[in-house]
Amino acid sequence: MVLAMSEQHPWYESFAPPPTAAPARAWLDSDAPRLSLSGLWRFRYAERADGPLDFTAPAFEDEGWDSLPVPSHWQLHGYGAPAYTNITYPFPLDPPHVPDENPTGDYRHTFRLPAGWPEGRAVLRFAGADSAALVWLNGVEVGRTTGSRLATEFDVTEALRPDGDNVLAVRVVQWSAGSYVEDQDMWWLSGIFRGVDLLARPDGGVGDVEVRADYDHTSGGGTLTVAADVPARVRVPELGVDAATGETVRLASVEPWSAEHPRLYDAIVSTAAETVTLRIGFRTVRIEDGTLTVNGRRVLFRGVNRHEFHPDRGRAVTEEDMLEDVRLMKQHNVNAVRTSHYPPHPRFLELCDEYGLYVVDECDLETHGYGAVDWRGNPADDTRWEAALVDRMRRTVERDKNHPSVVLWSLGNESGSGRNLSAMARWTRHRDPSRPLLYERDWTCRDVDVYSRMYLTVAEVEAIGRGAEAPLDDPALDARRRAMPFIHVEYAHAMGNGPGGLAEYQRLYETYPRLQGGFVWEWIDHGLRARTADGREYFAYGGDFGEVLHDGNFVADGLLFPDRTPSPGLLDLKKVFEPVRIAPSGDGGLTVHNKHVHSGLSYLDFRWVLEDDGEVVARGTLEVADVAPGASVRVDLPALPQTAGEAFLTVQAVLAADEPWAKAGHEVAAAQVPVAAAPPPEGVPLLAGRRRAAGAVRRDGGRVALGPAVLDERTGRLTQLGSWPVDGPRLQVWRAPTDNDRAPHGEALEPRWRAAGLDRLTHRLDDLTVTADGAVVRTRVAPASSDAGLLATYTWTALDGDRAGLVVDIGVDGHLPGPLPMLGVLFALPGELDQVEWFGRGPGEAYPDTGLATRFGRWFRTVADLQAPYVFPRRTGAARTCGGRP
Repeated sequence: MVLAMSEQHPWYESFAPPPTAAPARAWLDSDAPRLSLSGLWRFRYAERADGPLDFTAPAFEDEGWDSLPVPSHWQLHGYGAPAYTNITYPFPLDPPHVPDENPTGDYRHTFRLPAGWPEGRAVLRFAGADSAALVWLNGVEVGRTTGSRLATEFDVTEALRPDGDNVLAVRVVQWSAGSYVEDQDMWWLSGIFRGVDLLARPDGGVGDVEVRADYDHTSGGGTLTVAADVPARVRVPELGVDAATGETVRLASVEPWSAEHPRLYDAIVSTAAETVTLRIGFRTVRIEDGTLTVNGRRVLFRGVNRHEFHPDRGRAVTEEDMLEDVRLMKQHNVNAVRTSHYPPHPRFLELCDEYGLYVVDECDLETHGYGAVDWRGNPADDTRWEAALVDRMRRTVERDKNHPSVVLWSLGNESGSGRNLSAMARWTRHRDPSRPLLYERDWTCRDVDVYSRMYLTVAEVEAIGRGAEAPLDDPALDARRRAMPFIHVEYAHAMGNGPGGLAEYQRLYETYPRLQGGFVWEWIDHGLRARTADGREYFAYGGDFGEVLHDGNFVADGLLFPDRTPSPGLLDLKKVFEPVRIAPSGDGGLTVHNKHVHSGLSYLDFRWVLEDDGEVVARGTLEVADVAPGASVRVDLPALPQTAGEAFLTVQAVLAADEPWAKAGHEVAAAQVPVAAAPPPEGVPLLAGRRRAAGAVRRDGGRVALGPAVLDERTGRLTQLGSWPVDGPRLQVWRAPTDNDRAPHGEALEPRWRAAGLDRLTHRLDDLTVTADGAVVRTRVAPASSDAGLLATYTWTALDGDRAGLVVDIGVDGHLPGPLPMLGVLFALPGELDQVEWFGRGPGEAYPDTGLATRFGRWFRTVADLQAPYVFPRRTGAARTCGGRP
């Protein structure tokens, strides 16, 4: 038995790619037998990687071992614990060495070949093992894996037993040399987390296939070339194609593939020994005159960054998880996904092909933590790593090369710059010149075809759009970069209560041709499902598992909550990403603008609803002629009945028929047009239209009653409203902070607010004056240890109909830091009042820079419904009413 241990380094401390792994190839659907080895395996956990290797012997007795599902992460089954860091490595930077304390899982699985399994070669395939694995079959060492999110195959023909039991033994380590280049912003989770398969490889079978299916947008024709590693026949029955591999077939007319119309053709590649089936999409990706085009037209990425994640299974996602992600993306007008920061499960790319999503396919590479040491020794520039990094890119490209959804390759993420990235780029350009290259940290654009950056301000993005960004020192590189399209590869950090500013960025992307959209960070909160001692469920984040080094709730920064419930931020994003823009035309009608690149609007129906003070008074449909991509049409408004109050016309564009990702009637876009304004205010805004009830003020035993409102003369505060005890209202400037207040990026405002004492205000009654129809309460609100404060005047008025009105005027006394956290009044109601009705924007959150998806209407919710279940406690639940309306 080979122990895979040198005198210098253990097997998992190697810079080299796996030496016995089979060459990388496409992930294919074949009629050759395949045996899934996923299921319950025997498992033994250890805190170190130098345990005995006796378990690799077929006769080893493992009855005392535990059972662990494959695929899974062992930390999520009680072995060790999850740990989260965003950038920081949880081990010293001394490659290729890792700590002696190296959590290790030993796996054993016994299987038999099914009846009819053919003679000939057999391949053992691991789709993903974190972070490195050493593999034995029937006591024979067959090789090791590295590249956690990359497939590895081994030829196990000689070790496989055609009759009787086969024993597969695997040792997986948490830390390996590969961990240095897998410092992605996510949980550190280990184990065999993707499937394991045994593949029969018949003599004369099709080992690898490469499809080139180009589309000519000027003629509508297609060019198809299918290459294989053996001579084979290629058939596409729908197109009448029957050709030899390597032969170029020119087709006079094909339907192109795009994210809007994901047209696929079924293809068959066969020899006498094996048949492989593929789904082909004809499309061409080019950069022409500084613009990235798909099928000859400028594409605008309305994208998200997606980690693989499930709150119970971590990165061991199922097909159902992947399908739910794709459907939710399509339902929320997302047309592109960046596979941050590693190649996804192959099935996800198949779903992107089928449902229509543009993909930036990213290599399994990130070395972000080297920034803490000024990038000294960064693997991206250390020649010892060149073979390993090129191998990672090779395995990404070869596995995913046949997917029409993949329109860009990414060299990786946040790995600084260096010669190894250049080597990866050279290899990729030579291997696949049909797709442009992207890498965000190459700000000179030396190695890429697309200029990309992260988290730029609106002003910086606009400067790039105008071609007015700061120049590079090298004139040649500067000119080359200015000729490139720009993609905002990460923006609008969707952490907690947010993101804001979405519309401002989208306006720029739609204004400047060079700006071709971007990818919001990120798709889903990585909260792991957990329970308190008393059984209450919650989602855990960094530090909840006893980690000494962690980055807290920074792992929860997605548009979906961990259970895949859309957050208010995703609803806003859907609104901003609308592919149809409906707006008043300025002459009494509507303008419908088609923002699609390849599609008309015949797939949509247009409906309208008229509401008067939130009550539906009429509804109908609009006749909208088909609108060409990029074009607009004016539509007459329907004849509307008279309304008495504040009225809004809501127009919706909905699916006319079922789509694979949503049912007929699903709303794609909508707009709301004010039809009749509220009655014009007179005098005090909130009291407009109501008569003062003179003489309705009563004083009794230190209480002042104004209709249903009762004030405490001693404090000036409201203590009763009708029959309900209440407390307040009181001026309030403090609110629960958000992550942006603490500024993981940018300036932190929360420390300034706390230093100014805005979280500990005191209230003083200066004067209470009772009038014939009301009362005026004057207060000073200020923090301790400060001479600055706010002056709040509460003007109460008794109104007819047993009502009371309140106007609050606020003035500043001295200097307070700005902006304030909030400015408003708070008062407490009895807990049993848990139903809320309001007329205004709703039904979800509506803050000054969010709430784009909300509409004016009359809404009914419970108090619990108004709270967005953010993983980390924060400000939530704000709704805004119409201006000036009670």
